[in-house]
Amino acid sequence: MSSLTDVTRSLIQATDDADARRASEATRDFIEQVTFATADDIVAMLREILGDDWSALPPWARNLAYRLACLQRPGDVGLLREAAADLLSFGPDWDEHAERLKQQADRLSK
Repeated sequence: MSSLTDVTRSLIQATDDADARRASEATRDFIEQVTFATADDIVAMLREILGDDWSALPPWARNLAYRLACLQRPGDVGLLREAAADLLSFGPDWDEHAERLKQQADRLSK
């Protein structure tokens, strides 16, 4: 298991436990790890974590992870579509961003 996956699991656990101090530390560790992770590591973590429990990872963490992966791989049509679908799963607040990602993927796939 990668260290990114480890800190992501710690974030989920700390959030579930509702321990504010532990959640703060886990959030900091997650942000630090995901910020410097490669797109491959981020995608691998997302697929593993979301495969275990699709709803466990907080939406802000999912959005950040997908955003960083998409910034590293802006030409990856599959990743853009995956990120768009994930954004659409969390209400209308993110629909505009999801639509832009889908349009970008459509342009690239032509």
